[in-house]
Amino acid sequence: MSPIVKRIQNDQELPAKTDVVVIGGGIVGATAAFLLAERGLSVALVEKGHVGGEQSSRNWGWCRRQNRDERELPLSGVALQVWDAFAAKIGEDVGFRRCGLLYATDDPRQLAEWEAWRDMARPFNVNTRMLSAKEAADAIPANGRRWLGGVHSIDDGKGEPAIAAPTIADGARRFGATIHQGCAARGLDLVNGAVAGVITEKGTIRTQAVLCAGGAWTSMFCRQYGVLFPQASVRQTALRTRPTKDLGEAIYTPQCALTRRLDGSYTLAISGRATLDITPQGLRYARWFMPMFLARLKAVQIGIGASFFHGPEAFGSWNGDTTSPFERIRVLDPAPSRRTIAAILQRVTEQFPAMAGIEIADSWGAYVDCTPDAVPVISPADGVKGLYLAAGGSGHGFGLGPGIGHLAADLVANDTPCVDPSPFRLSRFVDGSKVKVGGI
Repeated sequence: MSPIVKRIQNDQELPAKTDVVVIGGGIVGATAAFLLAERGLSVALVEKGHVGGEQSSRNWGWCRRQNRDERELPLSGVALQVWDAFAAKIGEDVGFRRCGLLYATDDPRQLAEWEAWRDMARPFNVNTRMLSAKEAADAIPANGRRWLGGVHSIDDGKGEPAIAAPTIADGARRFGATIHQGCAARGLDLVNGAVAGVITEKGTIRTQAVLCAGGAWTSMFCRQYGVLFPQASVRQTALRTRPTKDLGEAIYTPQCALTRRLDGSYTLAISGRATLDITPQGLRYARWFMPMFLARLKAVQIGIGASFFHGPEAFGSWNGDTTSPFERIRVLDPAPSRRTIAAILQRVTEQFPAMAGIEIADSWGAYVDCTPDAVPVISPADGVKGLYLAAGGSGHGFGLGPGIGHLAADLVANDTPCVDPSPFRLSRFVDGSKVKVGGI
């Protein structure tokens, strides 16, 4: 069952020409479209399904600087500023709240990692503090667990995944952007190696600048043009309860994570629990990703199924005149793992007896698109002038999304970048740079 996502109106008529076409209506594409249109550029956002339908509505909703990789810390600060500004600019709530995030652990290694991270993050003015064992127990009272300590990331917060991307995309209309759902981008019209237009299933939009923010589909789209983007997707499961008792806003423990939604329900999940599907694309990039999977995922299952033949990591060829894989799967909606749902419920109710008897409102699967170093790509596409990429959120793309969208908009508009873009360049995977796996 898919999460229920806010639906927004569609602009039926494609513009003949725009300054920029944004492909993909997730949090990154929606934010980039908003910020580009706000700067006075004409923008069309095209989305094969509906805005916010894939990973942007299927995550925990955490918007954090805590435990970010050092390369992402400047961008995470930008992201929180953009989150803060949306409601006033749009005149509508996107669900962002600076509620603070609470972490507790009984694992001494994890506690040491958090302590070391705080030392690394100090120059970036991150407002966070370590919790003593007593403070952690007071903040997150858990049955049968004796916390060694924890973290309170004071200025971090949470967004509302079901409404954020649609509200931001709709807000872009205030500045003249058009939103085209059910309109897959099949490919690019190239002239002498440069973008001259985007070929969609409903016609061609003339443009010289394209931002591909297609989430898990980005590598497949780029492959048509010889652009190498090593990308892998892991399948995860989460569930949402019906409104229930208030245990806190956003809680992480080694056993589970809980995020309170605006209606009093909770999103429940287990960090690091995922399935890696064997796919043609996955086999192609396997050696690139082994260090990341070994470092970041605590409980990976290997599977083979329909995604070998269908979806963003399958083989496929098409042209602008034929139905593309993007039209065959309008919304990437993998089945949730029943085993993971059972494990989530068991862990949550054992640790938090007040949650006993909770009702599940819905549950879903999701494909988290990752890069080999778990840091996103925000970059011009080498070899195709006018094509830019913004993808590879690696499990933390929702909270960072407005920062990714901001930097992508800067690059596309040729404005001064909000942060140094070099850590996010696509070429880092092929220019001999050492791949350092990012933090969680």
